[in-house]
Amino acid sequence: MTILVAYVPRPEGQAALDKGIEIATRRNERLVVVNAGPGGRQEDPSLINGYEAERVEERLSALPIQAEFKQFVRGKSAIEEIEEMVEQLQVSVLIIGLRKRSPVGKLLLGSMAQEILLNVPCPVLAVKAA
Repeated sequence: MTILVAYVPRPEGQAALDKGIEIATRRNERLVVVNAGPGGRQEDPSLINGYEAERVEERLSALPIQAEFKQFVRGKSAIEEIEEMVEQLQVSVLIIGLRKRSPVGKLLLGSMAQEILLNVPCPVLAVKAA
């Protein structure tokens, strides 16, 4: 089985990564960390840069379990990429980070976390940044 972590370069992404490492190591399961966005002309704040990607890969390579980092920028939304990975891998749990948003922010921007919770067929663990 595989633990899948949806990673973004913010405190909630770091919290999700920390929890994913903890659970995957305890269960001796494969860990896959994914960072995704549609790409395009506008800079996407959810995508990590080369330095951050190297930092995550170095951290994963030091683990006593099988772990890998994947980044997708191929025109699909992060939610589409995550849903595809859940279908392709035998995911025992998907871990996502949550951030506090105002009710108006939720209304105007929607909620990626809510869409993931409603659409993926595996258990989802949502963690908050400390």
